[in-house]
Amino acid sequence: MTTMLSAPEQTRARHPDEEGYVERDGVRVFWERYGIGERAILLPPTWEIVHSRFWKGQIPYLARHCRVVAFDPRGNGRSDRPGDFEAYRRREFAADALAVLDAAGVDRAVVVSWCDMGESLILAAEHPERVAGLVFIAPALPLDKRAHGDYPFDADPGTDEGWAKETRGYWLRDWPGYLEFFFAKCLTEPHSTKQIEDCVGWGLDTEMETILAGFRGWETKIIEPAEVAALCPKVRCPVLVLHGTDDEQVAPGVGAALAAELGGRLVLLEGAGHAPHARDPVAVNTLVAEFAGVAETAPATRTWTRALRRPKRALYLSSPIGLGHARRDLAIARELR
Repeated sequence: MTTMLSAPEQTRARHPDEEGYVERDGVRVFWERYGIGERAILLPPTWEIVHSRFWKGQIPYLARHCRVVAFDPRGNGRSDRPGDFEAYRRREFAADALAVLDAAGVDRAVVVSWCDMGESLILAAEHPERVAGLVFIAPALPLDKRAHGDYPFDADPGTDEGWAKETRGYWLRDWPGYLEFFFAKCLTEPHSTKQIEDCVGWGLDTEMETILAGFRGWETKIIEPAEVAALCPKVRCPVLVLHGTDDEQVAPGVGAALAAELGGRLVLLEGAGHAPHARDPVAVNTLVAEFAGVAETAPATRTWTRALRRPKRALYLSSPIGLGHARRDLAIARELR
């Protein structure tokens, strides 16, 4: 089903031009389309911890150059909240993405994913005609053993410190406390208060019971390393992997290994955490635009450094009047060095 928006809310930098929902096995998934053009970019959701508003730093810029399609995951936002664990398998998310592309009239798109747990890889490997390129931002797709958290999800660690918060017992006691902890681990850069508050709010847009329905630990949330290794050779499109060097959720080596396995381009974001598109949207948007063909391409591998990590520099404006002024200004410049 597709509808045109008439009176959107006043909280977005850009409002969607078209919206609708697809229904699969009785589950409705809501989508939005922004912008026009031959090229298209799909911004799929990560797991149901947040909804499509998490792409708010990308949509306004990218939609100036092409069509952008985003959708809420089953379990959050305006999409339905099924109570069956099987409804939250990564293949269901991949099938939702395919149905959304059909509904939005997009034959082929560059897929840009955050913390991908397998759905975008499945989409590109099994439906190569629909995927023009893949951008992985901090992908959670290890090719060997997985390491996330310190405790089994159903364990009783006897403490509420650190990753002990990522257990069923703690979720039942303090779901908002877990969201604050989790997103603080996603957004480790200084001055991330706004982004953390936004994410906690989006997490509270769904119910903890819904999250529990689809989560039994990361070993069931992310596809198996063996499946990752089997899918990678089937991916035919260009690949770009963006990974922060200070990611406390997924080690940068995971993204580097995935890029190497897919023959893709790797860009390390110096000083960035797990969600660089939220904290450094200009850098990420520029890289995505280059990759999607909107701007000139950059070297195959490079490192980008956050502003606060760069060497300190000063722009010194000198008076052009008189030799005495020039000598004074040179003396000041030498002291500044």
